[in-house]
Amino acid sequence: MTAEIISVGTEILLGNIVNTNACYLAGQFAGLGLSSYYQTVVGDNMERLKSCIKTAMERSDIIILSGGLGPTKDDLTKEAVAEVVGLPLVEDARSRQRIADYFESTGRTPTENNWKQALVPKGSDVIDNDNGTAPGIAVHTEEGRHLFLLPGPPDELVPMFETSVIPMLRRLSEDVIVSVTAKICGPGESAVETEIRDMIDEQSNPTIAPYAKIGEVHLRITARAESEAQAQAMNRPVAEELMRRFGNNIYTFDEKETMEACLIHLLEEKQMTITAAESCTGGLLAARLVNVAGASSVFRQSAVTYSNEAKQKLLGVPEETLAAWGAVSRQTAEAMARGAAAAAGADVALSVTGIAGPDGGTKEKPVGLVYIGCFIRGHVEVMECHFRGNREKIREQTVIRALNMARINLLQEK
Repeated sequence: MTAEIISVGTEILLGNIVNTNACYLAGQFAGLGLSSYYQTVVGDNMERLKSCIKTAMERSDIIILSGGLGPTKDDLTKEAVAEVVGLPLVEDARSRQRIADYFESTGRTPTENNWKQALVPKGSDVIDNDNGTAPGIAVHTEEGRHLFLLPGPPDELVPMFETSVIPMLRRLSEDVIVSVTAKICGPGESAVETEIRDMIDEQSNPTIAPYAKIGEVHLRITARAESEAQAQAMNRPVAEELMRRFGNNIYTFDEKETMEACLIHLLEEKQMTITAAESCTGGLLAARLVNVAGASSVFRQSAVTYSNEAKQKLLGVPEETLAAWGAVSRQTAEAMARGAAAAAGADVALSVTGIAGPDGGTKEKPVGLVYIGCFIRGHVEVMECHFRGNREKIREQTVIRALNMARINLLQEK
């Protein structure tokens, strides 16, 4: 079955709020065995909203509308749906009582327009809202279309969807779609696609879809089957083949696991500690590490040493090294890594020095030149990188490459 999302609200069109509801709902579809090809954002306008609903009903089995269920005149979603499907709006006694109870529990008095939220298309299924006043609504048409009207606030939509809508959708969907994502760091997008061209050309079920991320390439493997266990079994040999081809460049198959989490867990497993010394990334590397819950068990400290004086004072980088080679050099990156490890008493140290731009580059040392040092128990390896993009992108690419460098070297550590 196919599912489509219609997000209602002029504030979304104007960019005043981020459409997190569509992102959340789209992510839920795959596990429910639903294919999705369209998403629409429409403002609070009756005619345009009705047009979107009619179009969606022509091409999709399930239409989920979020927003426009409030008490004000510009909340038009159920009115538009009622007109499109030809059903009158009637008051739902249970919803009216729940609205009254909600206001009583908060010590407030409802205004007349609040009772508008108790109106629903005749014959529809009402979905209780335990976190607000607007109930959800499920409308099932004779033509086999299923429309789900959900409140706009995410803290109301998400629990309502998970508690009430998912069970309804499971009864409608015949298949299950299961995806697993191979996250690759090292080879670029074109190199990864070339490596799996034969697999893409021969794919049917499961399928492989590449997605380029900053500093990474993700390969999503997706299988459709009658049960989750069958789909997982179909995905497994594809994942194993990718592992054979890319080896340690794949750092996880867990959609939610980040590079920094993978590194922290590896350090915990090896009972090793880490520190960081940063110049051009200005603390971004350390911030990524401490984003991981439990990082304090392995992360010692961090030094942001932007100036040469700071590199000398905090990391012990020799003045002669800076004078002879400059702050952005292989030699300085090595000295920073050694100094950071010594200062923190850590097993592992990552150092970063480079030119993030937009200014400061020369012909010999252009913008995007970065040196990353990785110290592990007395041995230092330095990587020279050449990144492209704006200042933010160069810094983000540097952090990803540094984290991955530490991960790869730790996997090789005996």
